[in-house]
Amino acid sequence: MQDKQIYITKPNFDRLKEIITRMASQRDVERNSLDERDYSFSSRDGLGLIKEVRKIKNQRNDAGRAGMEELESELNRAIIVDADKIPSDVVTMNSRVCLRDVDTAKDEIYQLVYPEDADIEQNKISILAPIGTAILGYKVGDVIKWKVPAGIRRLKIKEILYQPESLNDYGL
Repeated sequence: MQDKQIYITKPNFDRLKEIITRMASQRDVERNSLDERDYSFSSRDGLGLIKEVRKIKNQRNDAGRAGMEELESELNRAIIVDADKIPSDVVTMNSRVCLRDVDTAKDEIYQLVYPEDADIEQNKISILAPIGTAILGYKVGDVIKWKVPAGIRRLKIKEILYQPESLNDYGL
């Protein structure tokens, strides 16, 4: 949804921008490292291994670039506000939200976290995961259309169970 407003605090905005910058830098280092491996493999292992290394490199780069670009696009629309000005019905970093699958009527609860805190077993999803980036800035009642291999998944923000800004909880 291109016209959604994303309310975000300055510290969260800066941290997310830093993550994007760090990921871009890491991607460049990994690309150089894989290029060096390409060169060493080519001298001893033949074309098949080179193709496999390039395939892995391209898959990593494509996935990482897509996540970064999506997050950057979201942040380009962000409105930086003081924490007490963020509406309590908006998904922000570290929010716990109940999402309802519109098609199956099943509820799922997730917490939107920074990449280093992601843990799917604890239902903590990274802001860099497609669904993580997608829910940032949406509010209760909004429906997110999310493309998955099987088609389009529609998730409704049913409830915000926890939002740090609404509780003045900034220790996360």
